[in-house]
Amino acid sequence: MAQPKTYSNYPYWIVLVSNLVSLATYGLGAFIISQTPKIGYALLGLYITYIIWLELRVMSKSCVNCFYFGKCCAFGKGKITPMLFKKGDPKKFLRTNITWKDILPDFLVSIIPLIAGIVLLIIKFNWLILTSIVLLVVLASAGSGFVRSSLACKFCKQRELGCSAEQLFSKKNATKKKN
Repeated sequence: MAQPKTYSNYPYWIVLVSNLVSLATYGLGAFIISQTPKIGYALLGLYITYIIWLELRVMSKSCVNCFYFGKCCAFGKGKITPMLFKKGDPKKFLRTNITWKDILPDFLVSIIPLIAGIVLLIIKFNWLILTSIVLLVVLASAGSGFVRSSLACKFCKQRELGCSAEQLFSKKNATKKKN
C-alpha cells in the first residue's frame, strides 16, 4: 500500500512516537537539572515552567493559524490547541518568517540541561549523569531529526501550503543562499 503524500489527520502512532521523543528529552533534561546540589528542585521548577511556556507559545503563535487546527497533527497539538486558544488566520501562518533567533528557545530545552550536566560532571563524575547527557544529545539531535524529517514534516499538509520552518531548514534553500 502506497503512503499518502500528506495526512489530513496523522495516524496516532506517529503522534505517540513524536511525543515520546519530546517527553523523553524533557524528562532527561529534568532529571539532569534536578541533580544540581542544593538548588536542583528550584531549577527543576523553572525548567518545567519554561517547557510549558514554550509549548503554549507554539500553540498560541503557530498552531492557531495552522492547517491542523482542530485536526490531528504529527504532535497532537492540533487537537489540543482549540481547547486553549481561538482559531487564528491561516494566511498569517504563511506570512510568518521564522529565523534561527526564533527557534533558539526550543534548542535551550536541551542546551540548558546539557550545560548543567557538564558542570555536574566536572564537579563530581557520575555515570548516570554522563549516560543521561549522551541520551539527551541523541534524542535532541538524531531522535528529533528523525521525527521531523521522516514522520512529521514529510507528510505535512501545512508544509505544502507554506511553512517558514520548512523554508528555514530546507536543504534546497540552504544551497540557494550559499550561491
